[in-house]
Amino acid sequence: MDIKTTVVLEGVMKSKKAYISVIYFFGALGGLLFGYDTGVISGALLFIREDLGLTPVMEGLVVSGVLIGALIGAALCGPIADKIGRKKTIILLGVLFTIGAIGTGLAPNVEVLVLFRIFLGVPVGGASALVPLYLSEMAPAAIRGRVASLNTLMNALGILMAYIVNFAFATGGRWDWMLLLAVVPSVLLMVGMFFMPESPRWLLKQDREGDARKVLLLTRDAKLVEEEIKSIQEVKTAEKVPFSALFAPSVRPILFIGIGVAIFQQVIGTNTIIYYTPTILENAGFGASSAIAGTIGIGIVNLLFTIIGLVLIDKIGRRMLMLIGNVGMSIALVVLGISTLFFTAPGWLLLTCLCLFMVAYSASWGMVVWVVLAEIFPLRIRGTAIGLASTTLWLANIAVSLSFPVLLNAFGSGSLFLTYGAIGIFAFLFVYKFVPETKGKTLEEIEAEISSKKTIRSREVAVSIRK
Repeated sequence: MDIKTTVVLEGVMKSKKAYISVIYFFGALGGLLFGYDTGVISGALLFIREDLGLTPVMEGLVVSGVLIGALIGAALCGPIADKIGRKKTIILLGVLFTIGAIGTGLAPNVEVLVLFRIFLGVPVGGASALVPLYLSEMAPAAIRGRVASLNTLMNALGILMAYIVNFAFATGGRWDWMLLLAVVPSVLLMVGMFFMPESPRWLLKQDREGDARKVLLLTRDAKLVEEEIKSIQEVKTAEKVPFSALFAPSVRPILFIGIGVAIFQQVIGTNTIIYYTPTILENAGFGASSAIAGTIGIGIVNLLFTIIGLVLIDKIGRRMLMLIGNVGMSIALVVLGISTLFFTAPGWLLLTCLCLFMVAYSASWGMVVWVVLAEIFPLRIRGTAIGLASTTLWLANIAVSLSFPVLLNAFGSGSLFLTYGAIGIFAFLFVYKFVPETKGKTLEEIEAEISSKKTIRSREVAVSIRK
């Protein structure tokens, strides 16, 4: 091989790696919007409350409006993505993100604000389900955990960006600009996805093998492509099932795991930290600007430990990360609960506990749940199943977010944090008992393994019944 040929090949490989990075970036950009639109309300709420005279109930509606819409988006996104493709659906989400950001930023009163927060929630819920699915279907098995976790990394970056924007506009109390600036990444997502490839697994499901092969060659070595196509085709052939298969007895154990981790991710106290940190700090004696500045520190911790989790997820595995994270989160919540329930905790202790929670959450449950949901369901019903699990997740999110300001007013933060800490113990036991390890396996291998375990269990049950 001459020098000229070598230089050309090196150039091709560099351009290929650059294009792969661009694919993963735009694929994960929906996660940034998800983070920004859910995180920005924490700081904006301090000024909306004053400008629009919010009661605790209306405050809960302003926060949870996005979650109500997300419930709809998560439910609809899976079937739509299965029908028209992952790429087109993400472009549609970009359009909805843009409309929602403009509507919330220009809202003249609380009723219009809540309406557009609900509208904005539709793409938030859709992105929560579809972004990790698209990334996991695009990535090779060896790095799928890290690639799928880019969704959570971008989510953490979006939350940090929201906190910084909140602080920048805190002096003037311009909550409208805090909400409007989400237009920038939403337009970028909408335009960028036009140039991204479709998911190869969706293409194969549509009998477009040639197109799927071209996409796989963008991110895999040529020698691995044919093996992967064969593996996907074998699963596809074996899975000629109707929508009702989602509720078939053979699928229920997988659905139970998916719904279980989705619910626990929301009821272990996550939303109280992300949505209400400025409120918690303000109640502890911080001024509005200082409380929002405190969230920037938490946002930085969230981003840094999301990166650490991204590095670890393909090394120590999904299951172990979740178990370790559970321990850290529960300790932080119990200390936070005791320190606020039995004595007046200093602000630095509250901030330390909030940061400890984010350290544990960001490196574990914050990212791993979305990866697990994108991995465990059969190909034929993957989009719909993830939609159902995500819908359940958002239902739990709504319940926590709507109830928190009312319960905070009635019982105080100490009792609530202790309750969330106790729930964390149950989440630990659930993961230990039911959640399988999926590290380093192709999506088809995971599916085959879970199916074989179900078959063995069914035979054991049958034998015990005969006895």
